[in-house]
Amino acid sequence: MLYGNFRTQAELDAEYNAAELGIDITSYINFYATSSLEVREEFPCHLSIPFGPTLAEHLDIFPAAYPGAPILVFIHGGYWIMLSSKEFSFVAKGMVAADVTVIVINYALCPKVTIDEIVRQNRAAIAWIYNNAGSFGGDPHRIYVSGHSAGAHLTAMLMATDWKNDYGLPENLIKGGCAISGLFDLMPFPYTWLQPKLQLTWGEVLRNSPIRHIPETAGSLILTYGGEETNEFHRQSQDFLATWKAKGLKGEYLPQPDKNHFTAINGFLDTNSPLCRSILKQMGIKVKT
Repeated sequence: MLYGNFRTQAELDAEYNAAELGIDITSYINFYATSSLEVREEFPCHLSIPFGPTLAEHLDIFPAAYPGAPILVFIHGGYWIMLSSKEFSFVAKGMVAADVTVIVINYALCPKVTIDEIVRQNRAAIAWIYNNAGSFGGDPHRIYVSGHSAGAHLTAMLMATDWKNDYGLPENLIKGGCAISGLFDLMPFPYTWLQPKLQLTWGEVLRNSPIRHIPETAGSLILTYGGEETNEFHRQSQDFLATWKAKGLKGEYLPQPDKNHFTAINGFLDTNSPLCRSILKQMGIKVKT
């Protein structure tokens, strides 16, 4: 038995494996890495700051030019199994230029750890950022979160966190989120090529599917994905946004019709891109033109 209406594993894998579509993933990763190196050379930054006890638990801070700036936390993708914060420094470029402090989280990967643990690490990072914002000139009362692919999944999980009862922090700690090309329903993944590395149990699937954990209250949410992505990626975001709004929460869809899964985050390189403009508007910041 397979997930949904898919007849074969190959058919399902094609929806979630860009390599099956003939996309040159390596070229996109190389672009990320090269652009990130340029951003680290151009902007002041504090790299590999530990927020937890393991070596994987660290973050990279790109401070705004003035103290008390809003904070955008970015969570990288890679299907929970690959990449690191260092390939995604480039997301700081457009936002730091608009006087936003950007923090890119690093976390441990499957199969060394479980998705339960990855979620816990990202929640711990947010708690650290809130408690230490003053040390790098950020405003702990203006924390926003964004993520791509698996990072968008983690963004949604962070927005569903019970910060008050689990961490003793303000209930509305996260003021808003932007989930890009996200994965909000984990039900398909035990049937896919990813399962040998993810090693998902059904308990983990249920605990970590954001569509099953819509919070009672939350900040505003932006959902976006590339128009050239597969039907399953469209479905994942559309279903999640519909469920989010049905709960009475504020959410909006940002179209990116000419983007694919890997170019849907390129807007972070340009302050005036639709992606940066949407996040800045969410923060209440007017873009300088």
